[in-house]
Amino acid sequence: MPFEVGTKDCTALSDAELAEMADLCVDRAPGFDIGFLSKQCEEWVLVSLVREGSKLRGYSFSTLERIGGTPSLLVGVATVDRTVKAEQAMRLLLGDQYRRALLDYPDEHVLVGTRLASCEGYHSFAGLADVVPRPGHKASGEERAWGRRLAKRFGAEGRIDDRSFVLAGDGSTAGALDLGGPKVRVPSDEVAALFAGLNLKRDDRLVAFGWAMAEDLASGRLAAGKTGRR
Repeated sequence: MPFEVGTKDCTALSDAELAEMADLCVDRAPGFDIGFLSKQCEEWVLVSLVREGSKLRGYSFSTLERIGGTPSLLVGVATVDRTVKAEQAMRLLLGDQYRRALLDYPDEHVLVGTRLASCEGYHSFAGLADVVPRPGHKASGEERAWGRRLAKRFGAEGRIDDRSFVLAGDGSTAGALDLGGPKVRVPSDEVAALFAGLNLKRDDRLVAFGWAMAEDLASGRLAAGKTGRR
């Protein structure tokens, strides 16, 4: 059965949809329950839902805004059902957001930022340029500053190590892009090492960002899930 994805204002979410979203990870980490998800409706502008028939397979809270004048797509919370099609569902969610970024910021490069709870989620950055952090790369002063800006935007100012990009948790549920499933590719040891410093019992996250280049947004390559760029 084909997937269908759509994006709408968070204010348009119904209680039934919130309950359905909470059910996706009610019995597993990261434990996005209905109380937590209700708060996300106040913190973010857009929500994307992907369905397979009548079954919800994933969702994402996001916003498009300018940070210091820079066009930005921020993914506050995202998760998908842990099925064999999990990665496909996540690509569709992000693809719908890339299409909206193109409409809001034509002919501009867009910074894409999120928090990651596990190394599998790093696959979601495939196709973006200059991803930070990345194996073998020493972040520049400006890249470290972006890490601090994003931590502030995620409500965790002062809690980021701007060299490792590890965001210390405070013990409460923290938003993240959560990807996993039986066919999700195992990341390389080098990528996994980026997550070695996370204390998941404290809900630490890895702040990560990359650039959706204007030409890639315009061509639809990112929305189509193509990953040729490094």
